[in-house]
Amino acid sequence: MLAYHGRMPLPTFSSLGSGPLVLLLHGSGGGFRSFAPQVETLASLGWRAVAWDMPGYGYSPPIEPYTFKGLAERCIALIEALAPARGAAAVVGQGMGGLLAQEVALRRPDRVGRLVLAATAAALEPDDAYARHIAQCQEALAAGTDPERIAQELVARLSGPQALPEGLQLARYCQAQVRAATWRRALAAMQDFDRRAALAHIGVPTLLVAGEHDPVTPPAVLRAMAAAIRGSSLVELPGVGHWPHLEAPDAFDRALLDFLRGTQPAHWH
Repeated sequence: MLAYHGRMPLPTFSSLGSGPLVLLLHGSGGGFRSFAPQVETLASLGWRAVAWDMPGYGYSPPIEPYTFKGLAERCIALIEALAPARGAAAVVGQGMGGLLAQEVALRRPDRVGRLVLAATAAALEPDDAYARHIAQCQEALAAGTDPERIAQELVARLSGPQALPEGLQLARYCQAQVRAATWRRALAAMQDFDRRAALAHIGVPTLLVAGEHDPVTPPAVLRAMAAAIRGSSLVELPGVGHWPHLEAPDAFDRALLDFLRGTQPAHWH
């Protein structure tokens, strides 16, 4: 049965723990399971961890048109339903989820208490690494490539040399579960994303997390974002690629927990 916020059907999500709300937004090749390590850790330490299925993923109703405006509306509705009385959430996004997290924070800063942007970007520019990655994914979809093969090749290409094997296994599983029609629409939406000019308007405490070997959103991209967001913090995790939360979950969780507790230094590597 669908839950509604006003007339809007809410996305489906998993929830564990009680306490301050932490909302976890997966990337275009993910799902609610993408943040399984963080959900368990956060719930065990006094937070309510919520990992959603983005519209069109899992059992979440799709939206039309498939735009970041519409996705942000669904995300904000979920925060309002889970944190009533004008409460705020810590919003954590990886990849496309990081793009969406920026959109949500800019549209409704009153509903975002802290912001974590992992392996993401402020814009996709023609022929940059992220845009080329999306083009490769679209070519694989157009060719009718088997989802399992896509997952194997994509994870091998985007992960780092010291990635946790179990984390890569979960990344492959999540990618293989994504429906082709949904992934196609998500990739198309990403191509038009550009929030570079708005980064200076993000006014909530922000942590950026980069993987040393991420070929599509390398550390230089996250450094530039950190320079544009006032008072932000930057963490670079060695030996990992585009899924720092899965490739090095212990290190990622330490950085996340320090940030949520307000104990992280301004910049560290």
